[in-house]
Amino acid sequence: MRVERLVGLYVTDEEMYKKYREGMLPILEAFGGGFSYDFKVSEVLKSEVKEKINRVFILYFTNEESMNLFFSDKNYMDIKQKYFVPSVSDVTKIAEYCK
Repeated sequence: MRVERLVGLYVTDEEMYKKYREGMLPILEAFGGGFSYDFKVSEVLKSEVKEKINRVFILYFTNEESMNLFFSDKNYMDIKQKYFVPSVSDVTKIAEYCK
């Protein structure tokens, strides 16, 4: 069953985050994942968390096992450490659901 995760980020370095996306996308696709929506947000009108958000997206996987394998993949974790960690200050998992 397809799994989708709605995520909000606060990206502090667009160039570094772009490198993260470029590096992780082939790995994501190899695990049956992708992005179904991706937005840059200019203003947050309501939020249940104190963390800032300027990017919102839906990440999908063919199933939960694929999602778990992706997030624990060494190549993905290396790219995340190199590019994501220095470019994103806040991460908000808004929702996760099966479709």
